[in-house]
Amino acid sequence: MLSNPKLEARARTIGKELRCLVCQNESIDDSDAELAHDLRVLVRQRVLAGDSDAQVKQFIVARYGNYVLLKPPFDAETYLLWFGPFVLLLCAAGVVTIYYRRLAAMRVEATPLSAEERQRLAVLMDDTESGNRGA
Repeated sequence: MLSNPKLEARARTIGKELRCLVCQNESIDDSDAELAHDLRVLVRQRVLAGDSDAQVKQFIVARYGNYVLLKPPFDAETYLLWFGPFVLLLCAAGVVTIYYRRLAAMRVEATPLSAEERQRLAVLMDDTESGNRGA
């Protein structure tokens, strides 16, 4: 904790924008991990050194990469992060569409029985019924 409340508030705001590399879904401000504690100390050191919020974040990103940001920037390096879920969703929708189209193409429409087939079926049914009676 910094003795200056304004600097402490700045450090906490910055900490809420940085991802805990151990917990991954928590900010370093919310995490109890040792690495998160080290990052909080580093943020406070940079704030005390007079760095702006952007400079502090740039310093941390230079060491750990864009992954450390809870809201990564929208640039060429992070396109996969931003568009990856949508690409996967479109691929899944394409696979499902292809599956159902092939399934529909494989269905065979039932054609009515011819007179000869109906007669043969009647004979077979009679044989089956008379076989069941004897049992």
